[in-house]
Amino acid sequence: MKKSDFYFELPPELIAQTPLEKRDSSRLLCLDRATGELSHRVFSDIAGLLEPGDCLVMNDSRVLPARLLGTRESGGAIEVLLLRDLGGGEWECLTRPGRKTRPGTRLSFGGGELSAEVLSVADGGNRIIKFHYDGIFLEVLERLGKMPLPPYIKEELQDSERYQTVYSRELGSAAAPTAGLHFTRELLDKIAQKGVKECFITLHVGLGTFRPVKEDEIEDHDMHSEFCIIPEETARVINETRASGHRVVCVGTTSCRTLESFANADGSVDAQSGWTDIFIYPGYKFKCMDALITNFHLPESTLVMLVSAFAGREHILNAYAEAVKMRYRFFSFGDAMFIS
Repeated sequence: MKKSDFYFELPPELIAQTPLEKRDSSRLLCLDRATGELSHRVFSDIAGLLEPGDCLVMNDSRVLPARLLGTRESGGAIEVLLLRDLGGGEWECLTRPGRKTRPGTRLSFGGGELSAEVLSVADGGNRIIKFHYDGIFLEVLERLGKMPLPPYIKEELQDSERYQTVYSRELGSAAAPTAGLHFTRELLDKIAQKGVKECFITLHVGLGTFRPVKEDEIEDHDMHSEFCIIPEETARVINETRASGHRVVCVGTTSCRTLESFANADGSVDAQSGWTDIFIYPGYKFKCMDALITNFHLPESTLVMLVSAFAGREHILNAYAEAVKMRYRFFSFGDAMFIS
């Protein structure tokens, strides 16, 4: 298939720059993937669209305050974005300006509370940096780091917790699993009281999620790799849900990719962890997921290809055209879809 098969016109003003005051007041476009039928709701209606016995699978990864602003030993400014923990105080990082961070360059953050040295240049131009600090690195990062918002968000975020889901707990992502941003504690309580089971996977979102597809033939795209975990309790709940004939509803493409990466041929899952570089596009046969809650994605992105695989390309492009026409808000702080 061609990358251009997944293109649609998106007016720039529909890219949401700030979150709504109330998380669950965003709009919800519902798509029946069998018929293509669309309906317009608000996100808080999701409780009425889920059925007793369904299972809601959520990604509990929490975003690292991974953006560090500091100085080079020459005195010049430097911005470092932590991408991947390599252990022993070493991280793979994105640096700006990159040409000023050659191996051997020393860096300082927070008036010297955190120092670092560039060790080497990795594949793709990222830097391997070793950090030096007293105490616990993540606590230092909480004090000095800033939230790494996606490149299409230009506004400064006033409350960093708005780029975290209310159920986030496992620190490690470079970007939020944004479909979950719409849930409030009260809405989750209402869903649970209805008899919908809730369980969690962990997939630490990497910045590769924003990497564009450059190849014309999508099969030639080299998918980024991310670490994920399916706990024992989650595997049990999912398997019981499927055995009883109810639906496995994934919150976000990260939950979908985790389950589909490790599901057995019969749709059951086992507790496990590992890296996934699964690339889901039309033609893929889903093994475990029955319904999906997701945000609106970039034209020609791997994520719009994933939802097209699930609901059909024509249905998705029609739904996106409707969303543009009705002035839905797109991307991380935007509105949501329920595909069933």
